[in-house]
Amino acid sequence: MDTKPPSGLEQALAAKLAKRELQSRLRRLTINPSGNIDFSSNSYLSLSDVPELRKSFLDLVQVHASQQSSVTSSTFLGSGGSRLLDGNSTFTESIERDIATFHGAPAGLLFNSGFDAQVGLLSCLPQPGDIFIYDELIHASAHDGMRQSRAAQRLPFSHNLVHATSESQVRSVSLPSLDQALCKVLSSNDGQIIKQGKASVFVVVESVYSMDGDVAPLLEIVNTVRQRLPHGNGYIIVDEAHSTGLFGQNGRGLVCELGLEKDIFARVHTFGKAIGASGAIVLSSPVVREYLINYARTLIYTTAMSFPNLASIRVVYDFLASGSSDVLLRRLRTLVQRMHRQLLSICAEGKVSPTLLRVRIEAPATPIIPLFTSKPRKLAQYCGQNGITVRPIVPPTVPRGTERVRICVHAGNTIEEVDRFARVVKGWVSSITRGQTGDKKKAKL
Repeated sequence: MDTKPPSGLEQALAAKLAKRELQSRLRRLTINPSGNIDFSSNSYLSLSDVPELRKSFLDLVQVHASQQSSVTSSTFLGSGGSRLLDGNSTFTESIERDIATFHGAPAGLLFNSGFDAQVGLLSCLPQPGDIFIYDELIHASAHDGMRQSRAAQRLPFSHNLVHATSESQVRSVSLPSLDQALCKVLSSNDGQIIKQGKASVFVVVESVYSMDGDVAPLLEIVNTVRQRLPHGNGYIIVDEAHSTGLFGQNGRGLVCELGLEKDIFARVHTFGKAIGASGAIVLSSPVVREYLINYARTLIYTTAMSFPNLASIRVVYDFLASGSSDVLLRRLRTLVQRMHRQLLSICAEGKVSPTLLRVRIEAPATPIIPLFTSKPRKLAQYCGQNGITVRPIVPPTVPRGTERVRICVHAGNTIEEVDRFARVVKGWVSSITRGQTGDKKKAKL
């Protein structure tokens, strides 16, 4: 069979891909070996392995299927269309109300993904003249949403830095603190209307950052925004993707843990991490919910979630509300502490170069542990060869010079698996250092 020669466009695309491969930045879809130990996925609570949840899900699907069998136009497999057309249901709206109540919010609106929720919210919320101030490490979806908005300015601040100190300024001289960014906005040409409360400032942060696993200083952020914008025109938006299920009573999130429900304008809780499902919800006021229904394009022009997807969300939230996840969370914290201690020990042994391998000294507050290394791809490959799945994280996903292997510990992991991972990392370090020693000896000869 004759193959059609590539078009001019395809040649240009192939050249771009080849360039990215030379830069070691080419992305590929892979399938993990079924027997590998998972220290990569975001399923922190390992809820997909809980028999009780599987049974609850299958029971709910069976009940719905039996109810739909007598209906001519069944929406068992598909939703039937957009929420604004034929894709809405009493089941969908009951889930929204119950999740909003669970998280202590007046109202909620479901989206098909966390990406859709962020883009939908941030793209339509600002009015002309409004301003975004955002943490430099927020998710790509937030950047896409802000770019599509009518905001007059988008101003980043240094990661998790609310007030500048001499030490922090040395650490990050390129970006201001949140407080400095607010002051800059207030002293700009648009500052007067902001001071008068006639324009809004949206402060966009994450409660837990996905690549570093560190936690936002939300209380300090709330107090600073309130102090600088006393007219109440500072609106904080928090992405709780990586804190849902892990922080707060029964996994309600960091905002609830800190009692800041009334101080945060909008929250995005996603279901693809600890929840073990897919989709997301934006929590805010009834007015914001109605506004999003009318203006959020990622809601209006897409097919709504099907019943099986909604059922998985329902059974997991019922599981969380019952307190059944508490035992999983306690186990997870024990495993995280053990993993961190072992990695610290490896980094301290034999004068390992911090360029080759480094882990933060501070005990991790989340299951995400970044293992910094100048050779992330080689370490991840070595782990894969030894039956362990981890992912190398390189620019542009993270800033240059902060390359790492991202470790995600799960409640379903075992002590033996944590210990095995530590042995594999130690073996990799030994193989690298032996190779470097051999190269030095050859150079002397």
